[in-house]
Amino acid sequence: MLTRKQLELLELIQTRLQRDGVPPSFDEMKDALNLRSKSGIHRLITALEERGFIRRLAHRARAIEVIRMPESMEQRFTPRVVEGGARPRPARQQQAAPSSGQEAQAMELPVMGRIAAGTPIEAISEISHSVAVPGSLLSGKGQHFALEVQGDSMIDAGINDGDIVVIREQDTAENGDIVVALVDGHEATLKRFRRQRGMIALEAANPDYETRLLRDDQVQVQGRLVGLIRSY
Repeated sequence: MLTRKQLELLELIQTRLQRDGVPPSFDEMKDALNLRSKSGIHRLITALEERGFIRRLAHRARAIEVIRMPESMEQRFTPRVVEGGARPRPARQQQAAPSSGQEAQAMELPVMGRIAAGTPIEAISEISHSVAVPGSLLSGKGQHFALEVQGDSMIDAGINDGDIVVIREQDTAENGDIVVALVDGHEATLKRFRRQRGMIALEAANPDYETRLLRDDQVQVQGRLVGLIRSY
């Protein structure tokens, strides 16, 4: 049996993994559960791990995988972090296509090069290879593509250098969404999107990086993060 706080935290982690593909930060957990310090979160995380509900991934900053949910909630549970990696192969298709064999439930997505989680890099324009992505990671209808993360500015959101992020193509975003943003028509970056005082803030999830405040006409949203694939 889980305590009320343990269950609340487990539901919060599950919801954020399903929505963003990454777990909430410890500060966000603390605020959501109305706790005074992060030490309480550490105790709850440890309890959930000891009971086999979650697993903390070694050598990864704040990377948490939900292993199972209480029986009453299992039908609502869809894991969002996938172990595995890109399988280089020739690919030019722009749309995802079904894969075969043991991955019949997966889709092949084009990996459109690298996306900067750090200093912005040049705009992404070419397919480098493809990756098999479980259908459960694809959010609704529409086009999806994948990008390889370069840099550590989103590490406190559980996104690490070398991860593959799954992106749903869209040109709008809500406050708090993690998006692929094109800045000034030539810089592509992965950041959290917010509107502040008539400006657009592209927020890092690493205190070593400053938030960038830009005019609306300087930022073009190209897609929203819906999943994460990590190699070990």
